[in-house]
Amino acid sequence: MQLLPRVLALAASLLAASAALAQPYPSAPVTMVVPFAAGSGTDAVARVVAKKLGERLRQPVLIDNRAGANAQIGAQYVAKAKPDGYTLFMTTNTSHSANPSLTLNLKYDPIKDFTPVARVGELPFALVVNKDNPARTLREWITQVKAQPGKLSYATPNSTSLVASETIKRIAGLDVVAIPYKSSPQALTDLIGGSVQMYVVDLGSGMGMINAGSVKVLGVTTKEPLKSMPNVVPIVKEVPGFDLTSWNGIFGPAGMPKPIVDKLNLELQEVLADQEVQKSLGQLGFETWPTKTPEEFAKYVSDQLAHWTTLVKQAGITPQ
Repeated sequence: MQLLPRVLALAASLLAASAALAQPYPSAPVTMVVPFAAGSGTDAVARVVAKKLGERLRQPVLIDNRAGANAQIGAQYVAKAKPDGYTLFMTTNTSHSANPSLTLNLKYDPIKDFTPVARVGELPFALVVNKDNPARTLREWITQVKAQPGKLSYATPNSTSLVASETIKRIAGLDVVAIPYKSSPQALTDLIGGSVQMYVVDLGSGMGMINAGSVKVLGVTTKEPLKSMPNVVPIVKEVPGFDLTSWNGIFGPAGMPKPIVDKLNLELQEVLADQEVQKSLGQLGFETWPTKTPEEFAKYVSDQLAHWTTLVKQAGITPQ
C-alpha cells in the first residue's frame, strides 16, 4: 500500500514536467547579461533593446550587468548557463573578436561556447580629449603628443578602446601611456578631471558628455562622418590605414534549440525596425544593423574574429 502514493507522486511530477516543457517560449522572465558596467554604451543599448523585446515576448527581459576582465566575467557566466533561451548575452567585439588575441588562457571559446542569435548593429567610437586641450584636430593632438614623448596617457576600459588607441600609436609613431580602467564612466571622469589626456570612447556612454561640451571630439572610428556628428572627421582621414568597427550582437549559450533561436532572431529584427527603438538608439550614436538569420550572424562573428586577430597583431599588442 505504501508503494501506491509514491507511484502517484512520481506520475504527478512527470506530468508537471511535461506540462512545463510544453509551454510556449518564453513562459518566464528572460535575463540579458551585459559584460560591462551600468552606464556603458553596451548597457545603454541593451536596455533599449530589452524593453522592446520584452514587450514582444510578453515577458520581462531583465538586464544583468556582469562587468570585469574585459567582458570575460560575463562571457564565462553565459557560456556555462543552461541553453534554454532564458539567458541571453548582449556583447561586442571585445568578448568575441578581440579577447582571443589579447588574453592568454582565455576560459571560454567565442565560437564553440555560444549560440549566435542576431547582430544588433554598430556602436561608433570617438577619440576625445579634455575640453581645455588646445588641439582642434587629431593632427594637432598627434603633434602635441610627439612633443611630449612618454608624458601623456590614454584610458582603456575595453578592447575596442585599447586596440584603436594602440593602432593610432603604431601608425602615427606616438609614445603615449595606456592606463587601464574598469568602466567607461570612470575613464570619462578622469579624462574630464585631467588624470588622462585621451580616450577612444563608445558614443553610447560618451554622447552625453560630448553634447554637454565636457569633452572635445577629434575624430570618429567610422570610415564616413556620422549623422549625429557630421562635422567630425573620421580618424582614418588623419591616420591612414586605420580600420576598426565595433559591432554589437546577442548570443545564447551553446546548444540553444533552433526554434528558440529563430524566434528570438525574428523578434529582434522587429525590435530593431521599430521607429521608437531606432530613435532611442540613434540618440546614443548607435546604428542598427541586424542580420536576417542566425547563420548570417555566425559567419559574421567568425569573419570578425579573423579580422581582429590581424588588427591586434598589427597593433603590436602582447597577449596577457
